[in-house]
Amino acid sequence: MTDLPPPCDGCRNGEVFQHPISMAFQPIISVSNRRVYAYEALVRGADGSGADSVFERVDDVTRYAFDQKCRTTAIDLAARLDLAREDALLSINFLPNAVYDPRACIRLTLKAAEMAGFPLDRIMFEFTESERINPAHLLGILQHYRALGFVTAIDDFGAGYAGMALLVDFVPDVVKLDMHLIRDSDRCDRRRVVLRHMVAMLQDMGTTVVGEGIQTQGEYDVLADLGVDLMQGYLFAAPVFEALADPVWPEARPPRGVWASPDATATSGARSERSAAS
Repeated sequence: MTDLPPPCDGCRNGEVFQHPISMAFQPIISVSNRRVYAYEALVRGADGSGADSVFERVDDVTRYAFDQKCRTTAIDLAARLDLAREDALLSINFLPNAVYDPRACIRLTLKAAEMAGFPLDRIMFEFTESERINPAHLLGILQHYRALGFVTAIDDFGAGYAGMALLVDFVPDVVKLDMHLIRDSDRCDRRRVVLRHMVAMLQDMGTTVVGEGIQTQGEYDVLADLGVDLMQGYLFAAPVFEALADPVWPEARPPRGVWASPDATATSGARSERSAAS
């Protein structure tokens, strides 16, 4: 078994989250390749109850244990569902403020992946930029995760504090556009202007763009016209409890100028090129 770093003081502050949890999975699809790029693991109660029933039990004392349990539960369940055989990534949300020492607090994740036989380069860690985070601490986490082979992602980009400033020092492999920018974008000129410039900037930086929270054909059309190939939302599939959803594929049409969707292999290659350049 891989040698694991010793736990830090924060890690020792309880490794058990008492409330039972499970996961639902929602696909992120490649429109051009008509395949699933990743499945995002979304926390649920063990009985399938909504995420709110779990979050209400999380506080400052239990945050670390909750974050760790979400990671290990997602990996264990994804392995049982043979997610890796789908040639898709497993996307896990994590709480940067629950990571005290990146090298020590990753120990249970590495152990769970090793025991489940789940490749590290098939795991994507995404964080929401709406959480107030010390920039230097966040940068250290992301750099360490990338060095271990994980795919890195910003969730809800454009909604919060960290995104723009972070891009100066670290370009994540994947950026997920905030759904509130996408909502009704087919009926709002200002939203389309913001999205157009944001997508162009991210593409120029070489990161993979995901449009999330897509509910209507009109929203899909806006993103496709902007060259966004990876999409997620109820238009394609709702999260499914303890199972991998089969997406409903949109009308076959290439996003403008994009037919070669970045698959997981390409994402890893781009990540390596950025690491070599930094």
